[in-house]
Amino acid sequence: MRTAPRVGLVLFDFDGVLARYSRAVRLRALAEAAGCSTLQASAALLESGLERAYDSGTLDTPAYLARLGDGLGAPIDATTWIDARVAATQADAGAIVMVQTLAARMPIGVVTNNGPLIRQAIPRIVPTLFPMLEGRVLCSGALGVRKPQRAIFERALAHFGAKAHETLFLDDLFVNVRGARAAGLHADTVVDARSMRKVLRRYGLG
Repeated sequence: MRTAPRVGLVLFDFDGVLARYSRAVRLRALAEAAGCSTLQASAALLESGLERAYDSGTLDTPAYLARLGDGLGAPIDATTWIDARVAATQADAGAIVMVQTLAARMPIGVVTNNGPLIRQAIPRIVPTLFPMLEGRVLCSGALGVRKPQRAIFERALAHFGAKAHETLFLDDLFVNVRGARAAGLHADTVVDARSMRKVLRRYGLG
């Protein structure tokens, strides 16, 4: 029987692992705040490439919000953005309980493909994971690189002072899991609380 590897840090993706995100709900919230259509909101945020640029770190928050407001036809501040993101994101209760239990025994963190504003939204979405996640939420927009690129995992390891072969990464997208494995991390696909439980047990963490 194969022995489970020693894991000293578990990193979680956010959307699709710790929470369920509805792009449609977010677009409706932004459209309502700006007084425009959801089609216009989608064009301004997504089709324009604005969201990806922010998530990749090529735009800072003030420039991003200014361009978003221009596209929506009304000013959008950080509070409005965060409110829309929170409204569109629902914590996975079962997954959160498991993460709370795990965090009582070992370090955890989050690595997500999102812009820096997400760090202000996440405490409102999963409040029971704070303060244990304080300073431990890493987003691609701040790191300047997106999953599945190797560099994002290397920068995450450097931030946490962790070794790749002692770190487990969980994501709902296999392309990101494959990227983490290429960087030397243990990694697996998780899409709900049930699959998270199975993976954690496999690594002796359940």
